[in-house]
Amino acid sequence: MEILSNYISNKWVSSKESNTTDVINPATQEVLAKVPYGSGTATDVDTAVTAAHEAYKQWSQVPVMKRVQPLYKLKQLLEENAEDLARTITMECGKSLAESRGELQRAIENVEVACGTPMLMQSEFSENIAGGVDEFMIRQSLGVCACIAPFNFPGMIPFWFLPYAIACGNAFILKPSEKVPLTMMKVFKLIEQIDLPSGIISLVHGGKETVDALLDHPKIKAISFVGSSKIAQYVYGRGAANGKRVQAQGGAKNPVVILPDADIDMSVQIVTDSVYGCAGQRCLAASNIITVGDNGSIKEALYEAAKKRTTGYGLDESMEMGPVISQESKSRVEYLIGKAEAEGAKVLLDGRKASISGFENGNFIRPTILEGLPLGGEVIKTEIFGPVMSLIQLDTVDAALDFINSNNYGNMACLFTSSGANARKFRSQANAGNIGINIGVAAPMAQFPFSGWNDSFFGDLHGQGRHAIEFFTQTKVVVERWPKEWSRKF
Repeated sequence: MEILSNYISNKWVSSKESNTTDVINPATQEVLAKVPYGSGTATDVDTAVTAAHEAYKQWSQVPVMKRVQPLYKLKQLLEENAEDLARTITMECGKSLAESRGELQRAIENVEVACGTPMLMQSEFSENIAGGVDEFMIRQSLGVCACIAPFNFPGMIPFWFLPYAIACGNAFILKPSEKVPLTMMKVFKLIEQIDLPSGIISLVHGGKETVDALLDHPKIKAISFVGSSKIAQYVYGRGAANGKRVQAQGGAKNPVVILPDADIDMSVQIVTDSVYGCAGQRCLAASNIITVGDNGSIKEALYEAAKKRTTGYGLDESMEMGPVISQESKSRVEYLIGKAEAEGAKVLLDGRKASISGFENGNFIRPTILEGLPLGGEVIKTEIFGPVMSLIQLDTVDAALDFINSNNYGNMACLFTSSGANARKFRSQANAGNIGINIGVAAPMAQFPFSGWNDSFFGDLHGQGRHAIEFFTQTKVVVERWPKEWSRKF
């Protein structure tokens, strides 16, 4: 069985850690590879950072127009290899092939936006602010930057950061999730072809020891993270304590409100896709579905749509939903469904104990619907990260906003309505960083930041777009008087 290598100084090198953990196909339980996992990976980090720091000294002086040229080639290579990469995502992550293809498209779009870095990094200039004095602000790179990526979008999320970091003149180190490292292994084999200087981009494997080594290394200037809120807070706290710039995206418990004036057929389809897409394993998955003034027809339509959703191995293109990532995740989701029952909820549709013919050992949970969860209970506030919809009935839009704004999370909130007044009120008053109006997954396009509020984000600047440019650069203000003879006239 292959033990995955690190990519350091433009070479594939074995880890200093001999212990490994398995990379498992969540649908079949097949062991796909083994990944280094243990304290020795800290040595790998130091090797990568040392190479990156040396490479950065020259790369930061390369004109930005030249720094983005390799990204054009990378975009082409990603497009040419998108189908192979999508199949790899499905095999190691579990999502449907259609979802994997969509994920790769979002990655490519971030490379496209990063190609515009020469314009996005433009200086600000004010001439003659005083007699013979000019003032301007320039953006300069930071140094060595690192990304700690999650399991749920192995092909997309690294690209919220990677192309922007190197276009801005930094060196970049990626630690993929130990659960899904194979997609980035293939991406880095493409990166080998784009003629980057040795050491500018590195890949290191591992678990917590690798993370801590990145957070503690004095030559790493910035950390990007996506994962659970608990770990995001840890990453932010430890990284900031070590003087690093940190952006740490956390979890969510995303509410969706459906008003009686909404297009019900459209709303039901979109909401169902939002809840059950990627088996509910995304930080913009709808979770708490709030109906206002429902006479039962919306609930019934959601039930029928969820019941029809096909579940199975993602490489079968007739399947709409795959497994959750691990047996531990499956057990946790099923435990939370049981806890909801104990809190008084009714399980309208029960996805537990799912058995898929030919994949009986897979981590499958079918679509689940809960009703009647107490608003002050634990489950209604807990990120389940699985294919579970919680139905909530409230009387008014104001009551829905009060419930939404009592949530500790703030990744996304969505409203389905035909009322412009209610839409305007919702987008203004809902406490979430990404708002959807008649949209079930308010995922920003690459030119916009992937926003998040409250316990869903720790930091200031988010991934993607202009926020990424600002995160991966530091500003320098220059005030100069020139020339002396001219300034005397004033």
